[in-house]
Amino acid sequence: SWGCQIFSGHDPAHVEDASALVVTAAVPQDHPEIQRAREIGIPVMKRAEALGGWVNQGTVVAVAGTHGKTTTTAMATEALFAAGMDPTGFVGGRVLDWESNLRFGSDKLFVVEADEHDRSFHHLRPTVAVLNNLEADHLDIYGDLDGVQEAFEAFLDCVHADGQVVACGDDHGVSRLLAGLGRPTRTYGLNPGAQLRGIELRQEGGGASFQIVESGESRGEITLQVPGRHNVLNALGAAAAARSLGAGWDEIAQGLASFKGVSRRFQVLGEVGGVTVVDDYAHHPSEIEATLDAARDRFPGRRLVAVFQPHLFSRTRDFADAFGKALAGADVVWVTEVYPAREDPLPGVTGVLVAQAALASGACDVSFHASLEELPEALLPSVEAGDVCLTMGAGSIEFLGSDLLAALEDRHAERGGVS
Repeated sequence: SWGCQIFSGHDPAHVEDASALVVTAAVPQDHPEIQRAREIGIPVMKRAEALGGWVNQGTVVAVAGTHGKTTTTAMATEALFAAGMDPTGFVGGRVLDWESNLRFGSDKLFVVEADEHDRSFHHLRPTVAVLNNLEADHLDIYGDLDGVQEAFEAFLDCVHADGQVVACGDDHGVSRLLAGLGRPTRTYGLNPGAQLRGIELRQEGGGASFQIVESGESRGEITLQVPGRHNVLNALGAAAAARSLGAGWDEIAQGLASFKGVSRRFQVLGEVGGVTVVDDYAHHPSEIEATLDAARDRFPGRRLVAVFQPHLFSRTRDFADAFGKALAGADVVWVTEVYPAREDPLPGVTGVLVAQAALASGACDVSFHASLEELPEALLPSVEAGDVCLTMGAGSIEFLGSDLLAALEDRHAERGGVS
């Protein structure tokens, strides 16, 4: 509908009439279309560079952080739209209301997910920068936490001189970064020192609600359709961004209340025979911990069965112990083999490391099953009525939930519809 010509498959001929070739980090440099573009002099640019070239022509709200970028970006877009603006929102996941990762608006206002991988966010020139959190990640690129912090410092240097930085004061990594920033910053969070603060948190049904306090003044209640303390913080970051552009509190509350969520972010896929299946993109130890905490809030008293597919050999090597500790928060733990994505295998690095770490962290019921395809049938004896099964990871595990529901349907039918 936008006049784009879509090709299926890979062929050097696809680039012959192109003005430029835009590639993501997942595409190897020896790809035949990239090689052909270079042979005939067609510029090859990273996706992040192309995105910056587009959005930097307008007002940019850039949402950065190790976690929560997609949800916060989508929330901020909805809040600004409710306030009478018509922003373009661009995120790394499928927003349920948009049925896409893109909401195309008519204003020259762009709310974008600022990806730190490979320093992609350095191509943005934000008017408002949101900083959710800062932890060690992408250590194959940055080496250590100091390297990550330096990349975020450089990102904040990209903010316009008269722009606004809003940052989560609850996060230790963010606080460490802000201490040496040398520019005014607006903080949000749950702690008493935050300029924009959430208080009186309540988990209600499938979502959460809280009271907003801005500079000591009560601003009313925010109700969310998504659960968890982490989503309250995401909403506070989105609200702070919207306030920086003049949105009123009634409109912000309306926009946040309308937000239904993002695909693979605590997405309840269904329930069969009393077993609820939830899918989440969690692929970092802190994200697993937040997802399990949200599940405890959303489904109190129910047994949690965590199924995790590690993502990247380097990340598995660097965080195996932390993954195990986070997964030990579930009642039952299943680990499958590493999803390699862009990486080649590393000697001795497999999903077994994570399973062993979960056992060492006190988990009592831990299983490793290398084959994702066979996992639904392997899982069946472990799940019964009342359980919540959470599939987590950034790779092909996204398809496991629907396969598990189908297996549960078959079992339910075999039992004569009795749970």
